[in-house]
Amino acid sequence: MEEAGGAELNLSRLSVSLETLESELEARGEERRGAREALLRLLLPHNRLVSLPRALGSGFPHLQLLDVSGNALTALGPELLALRGLRTLLAKNNRLGGPGALPKGLAQSPLCCSLQVLNLSGNCFQEVPTSLLELRALQTLSLGGNQLQSIPAEIENLRSLECLYLGGNFIKEIPPELGNLPSLNYLVLCDNKIQSVPPQLSQLHSLRSLSLHNNLLTYLPREILNLIHLEELSLRGNPLVVRFVRDLTYDPPTLLELAARTIKIRNISYTPYDLPGNLLRYLSLASNCPNPKCGGVYFDCCVRQIKFVDFCGKYRLPLMHYLCSPECSSPCSSASHSSTSQSESDSEDEASVAAHRMQKVLLG
Repeated sequence: MEEAGGAELNLSRLSVSLETLESELEARGEERRGAREALLRLLLPHNRLVSLPRALGSGFPHLQLLDVSGNALTALGPELLALRGLRTLLAKNNRLGGPGALPKGLAQSPLCCSLQVLNLSGNCFQEVPTSLLELRALQTLSLGGNQLQSIPAEIENLRSLECLYLGGNFIKEIPPELGNLPSLNYLVLCDNKIQSVPPQLSQLHSLRSLSLHNNLLTYLPREILNLIHLEELSLRGNPLVVRFVRDLTYDPPTLLELAARTIKIRNISYTPYDLPGNLLRYLSLASNCPNPKCGGVYFDCCVRQIKFVDFCGKYRLPLMHYLCSPECSSPCSSASHSSTSQSESDSEDEASVAAHRMQKVLLG
């Protein structure tokens, strides 16, 4: 049992009930009587609790954080509704999900206006409880690792939501209404069964991170490029990545192109009087290989190579490189040779590549 300045009480892994806590506080004397009322954070994880202690329903008027994760809770009882100022509720890794898992009247309680962070990951929910969709002050909602089959259209009611974590479920579709969350910064939908992304997601103008890895995506809408503040886009483990990389082909250059490359690479001089006009125009179309370590050029024939920038396990939008030949190694990590880190010299090489030699591509 630990107290921190009368603001936090940590009872994790002790199997101590709140009734025992009250008895302890009474035994400490009259000068300690206000300790319970002053608590801001109460930590009760990993205590094999099967229900919320009854004492939680009274005497904790200023409690802001309650952690009951890692217990055996099948329901969060009416005691929760008495915590009028609660801002953060952590109840992950329990057995919640059946009828009555959340207290009746949740949407009409003061928690509707106070609760900002709710973590119910690692439970047994098969659908998003209706009452959660009325918690208008929610900024973070985590329901990862449940058994969710869908995302309700009413998710758009959570207008203050900044982070939505729904990874590790059985979701097949993303409702267009998800694009109506103006404050959403982080959207995690990885490890589901999602087959397509609605173009309405382009309305999430505040979105900075979108995790879609390990789904069944075969294409992305062009509108996704309108997410100008997007910093991370995770796409690995989707058919669109595998198929797009597999379909990249290389056609050998023609004799005309080989001759023109030789002239350009070896700086063979010529004048307008030496060559026909069509060959002069052709030579003027030479493109320099974007690899700064390569002095090659190309005309009609080039190698398309996909570069994935690994960002802490999440991928940004892929960039397509046009290289002069298969033997020309890209200065950046590619789809078939991706790495979790890049050398400083590689970073310098990447910075020196002309922007117009790279294009954002939509896979599939």
